Amino acid sequence: MNDYLIQAIRQHSEPLRNFYDLEPLIQQINQQKYVLLGESSHGTSEYYKIRTEISKRLITEKGYTFIAVEGDWPACQEVNRYIKGFDQEHTNARQVLTTFDRWPTWMWANEEMVDFIEWLRTYNQTQPSRAQIGFYGLDVYSLWESMDEILSYLKQVNSPDFSTAQKAFTCFEPFKREPARYGVSASFYSEGCQEEVLKLLTELSANKNKYVHSEESSLNLEVNTLITTNAENYYRTMVINGNESWNIRDRHMADVLNKISTYYGDSAKGIVWEHNTHVGDARATDMVREEIVNVGEILREQEGQETIYIVGFGTHRGTVIAAKAWGINFERMMAPAANEGSWEDLMHKAGAYDKLIIFNEANRDEFKTQIGHRAIGVVYNPRHEHYENYVPSILSDRYDAFIYVNSSNALHPLIIERVLM
Repeated sequence: MNDYLIQAIRQHSEPLRNFYDLEPLIQQINQQKYVLLGESSHGTSEYYKIRTEISKRLITEKGYTFIAVEGDWPACQEVNRYIKGFDQEHTNARQVLTTFDRWPTWMWANEEMVDFIEWLRTYNQTQPSRAQIGFYGLDVYSLWESMDEILSYLKQVNSPDFSTAQKAFTCFEPFKREPARYGVSASFYSEGCQEEVLKLLTELSANKNKYVHSEESSLNLEVNTLITTNAENYYRTMVINGNESWNIRDRHMADVLNKISTYYGDSAKGIVWEHNTHVGDARATDMVREEIVNVGEILREQEGQETIYIVGFGTHRGTVIAAKAWGINFERMMAPAANEGSWEDLMHKAGAYDKLIIFNEANRDEFKTQIGHRAIGVVYNPRHEHYENYVPSILSDRYDAFIYVNSSNALHPLIIERVLM
């Protein structure tokens, strides 16, 4: 079977010698509502660089209108404000990216992002306001930051909803901005704030037409309110049911994506940057047995498979930025050669060079085998590589195209001195 798959890879892949070799992929993307660009780690330089080049071409040649990433909404709003000229505080992208102060900061506060953010700002300066590209965060983690944003805005506009929000958020004060502390209290001691945030969500939703649209404030308020509701649910669920908390998170990210699209109107076309485990259709993996869903699956079901284009990424070996445990300093680690018999191993055996495979009706069946596909998270231990970091996957069902980097290099965090060598 492996020999057959190696031959299929050789037959249906094209070498990626430079960014010009991405042309066949760009030509596949035309009217799809969303293009999902994955990564098999959160700390690989090449993934960011390749996604940047694809995104630039989708924006300039295909009319895509916004970028949405696996990041916090409030921090990404700082980037959005900067590239759209709303921000009068930051003078360059490097300054803006240092606002990503929630661990793992390196995911967005890195050298690879600096040039892209400056490119987006320069591009927007040539466009009318209605055609400017947006940059948004999809994640659910920013409970307290989003509450701060809501209170600040409601106070600024002298909203009658300010007192309701203030009362709702007072419920969270005893937990000292510690999600785990809140989750345990809410799950095991019924000391949560679900009722308060649902009441606030209802009230703000009923009054949303009263809020002004300058500098996207109405969208900002709507999404921060949604984050408050879903983050409360996420942290309350996380301590008792990991699979369901994953589902809450990915459903939230799909909901935020849809809200951004609604805001942009009929011309909305989004580019999504997230880990393979979020964008690659979960139904093509063993996640389905655990009743775990993800963004790629949700969007394909909502919009129809033909309107979603998913690109997966993988590497055989190299270096990567990650941490040995949650919340500790990151390291530049060695990622060993991929497991024998994994997709990455077979890609390497088919030719030790970077390559692109586009799946289509003519070749999709040749890749129907479910075998291991590498997935490195923000927490990673290379010593556990061989039994922790592979998701059994049918590659041609999980993605519409796959980009393979034979030997990859670690991302370059902005705060280099924090790296433990």
